[in-house]
Amino acid sequence: MTFDKYISPRLRNVGLLDRGHRLGASRPGVYASALLVAGLGIGLGVAALSTSSLRSEVAAQQAQIEDTRREAQREVNALAARLGELQAEANRLNALGERLTRIGQLQDGEFDFEKPVGVGGAGPVEDISKPELDEGLQQLDAQFKASGEQLSVLESLLFSRQLDLNAVPSRSPVGRSYITSGFGYRADPFRGGRALHKGLDFDANTGDPVYAVADGVISYSGVRSGYGKVVEVDHGNGYVTRYAHNSRLSRRVGELVRAGQEIAKAGSTGRSTGAHVHFEVWEHGKVVNPRNFLSQQSPLLQG
Repeated sequence: MTFDKYISPRLRNVGLLDRGHRLGASRPGVYASALLVAGLGIGLGVAALSTSSLRSEVAAQQAQIEDTRREAQREVNALAARLGELQAEANRLNALGERLTRIGQLQDGEFDFEKPVGVGGAGPVEDISKPELDEGLQQLDAQFKASGEQLSVLESLLFSRQLDLNAVPSRSPVGRSYITSGFGYRADPFRGGRALHKGLDFDANTGDPVYAVADGVISYSGVRSGYGKVVEVDHGNGYVTRYAHNSRLSRRVGELVRAGQEIAKAGSTGRSTGAHVHFEVWEHGKVVNPRNFLSQQSPLLQG
C-alpha cells in the first residue's frame, strides 16, 4: 500500500529537492575518484612505457656487449694463431740449433736449446696496447726469419765441411788400439836392412773388425803380394786408403761404405809376423804418412 497519494505535492517537491541536494553534494567525490582513476591509468601507462624503453635499452646494450665480446674473441683467436706460428718457428730454430751443435761438435751443455733464457729487469709495469703487441709480434717474426736464414746458411756450410771431413781419412781403422810400427824407413823384419814402411801398423787380434776411416767406395778387395788379403777404399778428392793382412774381407768392389763401417776382419795374411792391421793412405797416387790425417782424439793414439 502506498502513501504517496496522501503526501501533498509541496512536500513531495521538498523531498525531491532534498534528494537532489544530496546528489549534488556527492558530485565532488565522484569527480575526485574519476580523476584518481585517470591518474592511475596515466601513471600505469607511463610506467609501462618506461619499462618497455628500459627493456629496449638493456637489449641494445646486451647486443653491443655481445658484439664487443665476439670482436675481442676474434682478436684473441688471431693472436693465438700468430703465437702458434711463432712457436712452430721457434721449434724449427731449436731443432736446427741442435743439428748445428752436433755438426759443429760443440761440447755437451755448451748450448742447451731447451733451457729457458735468463732475463731480468726492474721498474713499473704498464699495460700494452694491441697495436704495440702486434708490432712486437711482427718484430719477433722478422727476427725469427732472419735467424733462420742465417742458421740455414751456417748449416749448409757445416754440412759441406762435414762431408769433406767424412771423405778425409781421419779416423782409426781399429777400435781401442795403438800403433806398433810407424810410417817411414825401418829395419825390414824379414830380409834385414832398411826398407820403407808405407803405412802404420795397429795392434789387433785375429777376427777384430777393421773399419773404414772415411766415406767412400770399395775400389779393391782381394789379395796383393806381400799384403795378403787387402781391401782398398776410394774416398774421392784423390784419397785412397788400404787395409792389409786381413783374415777375411767383408766388402766387395763397388760397395758404398760409411766412416766407421766394418770392411774386413783383422788377421796375419801375407808378409806378417802376427795379427795386426796395416793401414796406408794414398793422396793423388802418392803414399803419405797417415799421421797427417788421423784425429788427435782417435782411439788409435791411445796406448
